Amino acid sequence: MNITAFTKEMIPDARALVHSNYLEECGHVQALPKDILPPALEDLAGSGLSVAAVEDGRLLGFLGAYGPWKPVFHTRDTAGVFSPLHAHGVQQENRFRIWQRLYQAAAERWVEAGAASHAITLHVHDAVAKEALYLYGFGVRCMDLIRPVEEMEAASGWQCRELPAAQHSRLAPLRRALTEHLGDSPCFMKHDPAWVEVWIARKEQEGPRVFVAEKNGQVVAFMEVDSEGENYAVCTPGTLNICGAYALPEYRGCGAAQALLAYMLHTFKAEGVLRLGVDCESINPTALGFWSKHFQAYTHSVVRRVDEWAVR
Repeated sequence: MNITAFTKEMIPDARALVHSNYLEECGHVQALPKDILPPALEDLAGSGLSVAAVEDGRLLGFLGAYGPWKPVFHTRDTAGVFSPLHAHGVQQENRFRIWQRLYQAAAERWVEAGAASHAITLHVHDAVAKEALYLYGFGVRCMDLIRPVEEMEAASGWQCRELPAAQHSRLAPLRRALTEHLGDSPCFMKHDPAWVEVWIARKEQEGPRVFVAEKNGQVVAFMEVDSEGENYAVCTPGTLNICGAYALPEYRGCGAAQALLAYMLHTFKAEGVLRLGVDCESINPTALGFWSKHFQAYTHSVVRRVDEWAVR
């Protein structure tokens, strides 16, 4: 097995590997759409960040990445690279060794490019790939989940509705509370207050659809929905994605969020939507507990932070 640079000539075989790995995951997660193909890979070839494993002229696997950019994960002065779901593929035979050889070669390129943070999105049920990277110092940080759009039972007593765009400013206090929540332990995703206000203003001007749960006229929870998702599997016809959510602490665990989700599923079913996706930080126990209860995970994004002294 030889490790070499990923080239354009390898793209057809690489896309076949990506699709094969995706279909493996579809066997475990029935809500995933099966009639899709991975996106083009031309931008990975020749980038200097992508490598391939080849034996006797046959592609065994490849690992590509985008970047580097900074700040990564809101960490000042730290650059990172990201390998999304479509930027890698490895055959089943000898998968553990191929993954470790690929990362060893790719990581050298990534560090030389100045990237201390290495993030790779893996299929949840690819235990071999996950073990190969865990032993190289990776840990889970983010995850994608999905569910079919089917009716769901929920507690009564909540007023749920889609919030008109003209009323999106009502969410500003909850959005500020969300950023504060993400800054607490164990997330530690701190945001500059000035950035938060710019983010809120942008959401109010051009944000996605927003649904809310109310109690006595007060918004106690909201969820935002868009057609764009975090990977190619959920940027598909018939799929919507939750791209933001928050419930006031005093209304958690009493059915508000579940009632809101049930209302949204009822609405989307009438609109002909087939699937609903969501992504969250696994380091956010509040989000992880709720989404894992109502959705099925199909990706884990794993991250490794290289010691800065090694980065040139």
